[in-house]
Amino acid sequence: MKTILQGWNFMRVLRLTLGIIIAIQGIFARETMTIILGLFFAGMAVTNIGCCGANGCAVNPGRSIKNKTEEISYEEVDTIK
Repeated sequence: MKTILQGWNFMRVLRLTLGIIIAIQGIFARETMTIILGLFFAGMAVTNIGCCGANGCAVNPGRSIKNKTEEISYEEVDTIK
């Protein structure tokens, strides 16, 4: 319930609006698949899930390599022969 009520931003509202518009268009056109698609997009916005879920693509800072740098050597390539 906390996910539904908190964390609303512009993109989440936009997804909800577009999902509702798609569902309404499907109702007027009497197309079941369009209604399902609109409800799917609206449901994703309400529950704040997406391709990665809520913050599913975040990097875990505890598993990152800390301050480890390597020297990179570059070779100059001449393109004119």
